Amino acid sequence: MIASGSGEGPAPRHVAIIMDGNGRWAKRRHLPRVAGHKAGVDAVRKVTRAARAMGIEALTLYAFSSENWRRPEEEVSDLMGLLRLFIRSDLDELVRENVRLRVIGDYRRFSADIVRLVDDAIARTAANTGAILVIALNYGAHAELVAAAQRLATRAAAGDLDPAAIDAAAIEAELDTADLPPLDLVIRTSGEHRLSNFLLWQAAYAELLFVDTLWPDFDAAALADAVAAFGQRQRRYGGL
Repeated sequence: MIASGSGEGPAPRHVAIIMDGNGRWAKRRHLPRVAGHKAGVDAVRKVTRAARAMGIEALTLYAFSSENWRRPEEEVSDLMGLLRLFIRSDLDELVRENVRLRVIGDYRRFSADIVRLVDDAIARTAANTGAILVIALNYGAHAELVAAAQRLATRAAAGDLDPAAIDAAAIEAELDTADLPPLDLVIRTSGEHRLSNFLLWQAAYAELLFVDTLWPDFDAAALADAVAAFGQRQRRYGGL
């Protein structure tokens, strides 16, 4: 495990970020919301590069929730366009930097061309052995847990699984994040103090950090501050 910048404790292996505040960032500058989302994509690049430089093993970014479909059609379309742009412009860097791309959530609900882009990006980075970049697309923790329960119930009904054998480990093995390091730190930007249906099971013992910085302004220094704050926490997992 890597050492923290503060020298107090180990740094997180797995960090997840709820990237919030793009719209407010644009509004403060009298710009359209899409300008905030574009600035947010730039922040993604800065933070993913910084996370790699810091030795963070896995970085999970909440890019599009299952509830985001409720936003105006034009904004959803803009977000899809930026997703296309990010994959096309940044995939070569991920391949070159030995980053493995993972996607959690039901991204196959997106348009066929986006599904093909995502599938290709996952395939091209599948053999990479460095840091893991996880993008949550059309993700919701409730849906993830329901799907896990349904798969376990199906196996139990078929006689392939003893219901009494279903424990926390069995549930975790069915989650989208099954082969990722345990979640250590969840950061939410923009001053909001909620998880918004994000990694609810995984965050059970994660440290939570809520910062006022709007996502487009969150950068390498902000991530370093977050990791330093994590290093000051004492994680007892219910013990003394």
